[in-house]
Amino acid sequence: MIRVDNLVKSFGGFRAVDNASLEIATGSITGLIGPNGAGKSTLFNVIAGVHAPTSGRVTMDGEDITGLSPHQLFHKGLLRTFQIAHEFPSLSVRENLMMVPAGQTGETLWNSWFQRARIREEEAALLKKADEVLDFLTISHLKDEKAGNLSGGQKKLLELGRTMMVEAKIVFLDEVGAGVNRTLLNTIGDAIVRLNKERGYTFCVIEHDMDFIGRLCDPVIVMAEGKVLAEGSAAHIMENEAVIEAYLGTGLKNKVKSDEQAEVMADESHGAQPGLGDEAGTGEAS
Repeated sequence: MIRVDNLVKSFGGFRAVDNASLEIATGSITGLIGPNGAGKSTLFNVIAGVHAPTSGRVTMDGEDITGLSPHQLFHKGLLRTFQIAHEFPSLSVRENLMMVPAGQTGETLWNSWFQRARIREEEAALLKKADEVLDFLTISHLKDEKAGNLSGGQKKLLELGRTMMVEAKIVFLDEVGAGVNRTLLNTIGDAIVRLNKERGYTFCVIEHDMDFIGRLCDPVIVMAEGKVLAEGSAAHIMENEAVIEAYLGTGLKNKVKSDEQAEVMADESHGAQPGLGDEAGTGEAS
C-alpha cells in the first residue's frame, strides 16, 4: 500500500530521515520501532504530509503522494494520530466523532438557512455512526462526557474512533501507548486487531512497548539515526545483534548473556545433562 523510496528529511544540516526506504503492505499491522531521535515521527510526518521531504518519493497504491497536504491525504484514506491526542475538549465524545467527516452540508451559512432538512438527515446518520463506533470501542458510557475530561488512554481510543468515522485505508498511530495504563492499552490493541481483521484497516504503529508490538505487529521495522536498520518478525528483531546494540541497548544484551551463563552454571552445579530433565545426574536410583 505504502512505498517509501530513498526518503530524506533535513532540518538545516541535520538529517532526521536519512535515505530511508520501506514498504507497508496492504492489510498489515506494521510496527515501527527505534530509539528516541531515530526519525520515526519525522518519517510519519513526511508520509502524512505534515513535512515536505527534502528528497525521495512516497507512493500509495502506486500513486505518487509525495508532498501532498494532510487534507488531500485524508480524502485518500490516509490518516494519522499523534503522541499527544488532539481532541475538541469542550465538545462531548460523541460530538468529537461527528465533527470528523468533511464536506458536511451544515458547514456553510447558506445551507444552514436553506438546507435544514438535509442537515437533519446528515446529523441523524452521523449520530448513528458515532454511536456504532463508541459501541465498537466499548466506551459508549462516555458518549456525553466532555472530551477534555477523558484520561490519556480514553483520548487515544477517541482518536482511534475518529479514524472510523471516515473511509480510512491506512492509519499511522504515533505512540498509541504513551501514558496509557495496561488495561486501556489492551483495549486499544484489541480494537486495532479487530479493525484490521474485520474492516480491513492497514496500520503502521510507532510504539516503545515491545510486548504490545510483539502482540500486534508483523512485520516490525527498526529505525536508527534516520535509517532503516532491520525488518522482520518481532521475535527475529529481538534476536538481531544490530537492533540490540542500537535500540535495546548493550545493557539488555549483557543481561541476556549473564542470565544464560547463570543458567548453565546452575545446571552444571547439580550435574544436569541437557535433554534428560532436572533429575538427571543427581545420582539417585530409580
